[in-house]
Parts: sequence; C-alpha cells; structure tokens
Amino acid sequence: MQYLVSVIDDKSNPGSTDRRPAISAFNERLIAEGYWVFAGGLADTDTATVIDNRGEQAVFSDGPFVESKEYLAGIWVWEAPDLDVALKLATEASKVCDRKIEVRPFL
Repeated sequence: MQYLVSVIDDKSNPGSTDRRPAISAFNERLIAEGYWVFAGGLADTDTATVIDNRGEQAVFSDGPFVESKEYLAGIWVWEAPDLDVALKLATEASKVCDRKIEVRPFL
C-alpha cells in the first residue's frame, strides 16, 4: 500500500534547519529498504497560487488555500506493507526532520 507522508512545519515554532544530513541518511535507508517512492520539499506558502475553475471562468488567488501557522513543508510517498510499518517509519521521520508528520493512505 502507498502512503502520503506530509511534513508539517510551524511558522511560529519552526523545526531546526540543520536537518538535511539526517534527512538524506533517512532517505537513503528508505530507498535501500524498498519504502521510497517519491519525496520533495515545498517552497514557502507565499509562493502558492490557488486556481478555482468551477464557475464561468478561472479565478486565481495568491497564497495558500487556507491561512494557518502550520503548513505543508514537504512530502514523501512510501510503499509499505501496512499502516503499522508506515507509522513506525513516520515516527522516525518526525524525529529526523524535527517536524510533525501526517500519514494518509492512498485510495
């Protein structure tokens, strides 16, 4: 089963910025153990654009779709045999990247 693993940062209490070496090592382990599918960090929410084309014409709005002190800072997509394995990996990921993690299975 595949899982979307969201990295959640907090503008008022951000995670430490010196985590890149630890995150790289964790990613290498995910690859070696066959869990890695995809990962990527995201630019700040100030760079977001929301498009709503449900009406007569498209509406473009600058900024995130919701204003919040917490925001999506990056994602992983993992392949894991079950939710327990994904949650165990996410527990490690939270420590490694010093941020909250949300795990959601794909349908």
